[in-house]
Amino acid sequence: MATDHVGSGDLIRTLGLLWSDDEAAVKPGPKPKLTQEKVVTAGITVADRDGLEGLTMRAVAEELGISTMALYRYVPGKGELLDLMLERLNGPVGEPAWGPGEWRNAMESMAEGMWRLYLDHPWFLQVNQARPLLGPRSLEGLDIILRAFDELGISDVEKVGMLTAVSHYVGGLARETILQQQAATQSGVTDEEFWSAQEPYLAKAFSDGRFPHVAALDPHCWETPPIESMRFGLEAMLDGFEQRFRT
Repeated sequence: MATDHVGSGDLIRTLGLLWSDDEAAVKPGPKPKLTQEKVVTAGITVADRDGLEGLTMRAVAEELGISTMALYRYVPGKGELLDLMLERLNGPVGEPAWGPGEWRNAMESMAEGMWRLYLDHPWFLQVNQARPLLGPRSLEGLDIILRAFDELGISDVEKVGMLTAVSHYVGGLARETILQQQAATQSGVTDEEFWSAQEPYLAKAFSDGRFPHVAALDPHCWETPPIESMRFGLEAMLDGFEQRFRT
């Protein structure tokens, strides 16, 4: 599913943009009409509307009402812009709703925040972030989460393991949810048409007793909203962590 990757632009220039203030990041010349923040916001708007395939320097420039050449005063290219967009979205949102030691609240808040991020910005999961660029916002978000483990008395390996498990779980389910939402548009076949086509074959398969456990399932059990499924699995995962830390 990944179509782009972190660091696809000039790595050193991107790091300079991530760690410099907005004014210093713009090339010398006449006083700029825009800020890097507005450019990043425009990039996110374009990606949300048109997907990663529609994220081009020209499209972002049009969103801002400037020429493509003028846009290069603020970012060297699409790769660097994408990294700045990821840094913006990977940062914390508001004040944390937990204090030191409230690790479970922290994990639940992190999972809910990730879920909203992925569903609001479906293109985010298309970017290969296996080698993340750590800017100030990303590190701030991580630092806030780690603060919740202060009084838990677990090792750093266990902290990272918990974060990784929750992150991968939420990301995997969100990816599946997004793909389901996109299926009808991409295939031209509605959900109703898709399942109606299978219905006679399933009815025959269930009537001869070959799949008794599947046939016995309440058909409405598949209608659980995705976010509720995510919360169910997350609760079980955190219960397991809690039990582990008590032993």
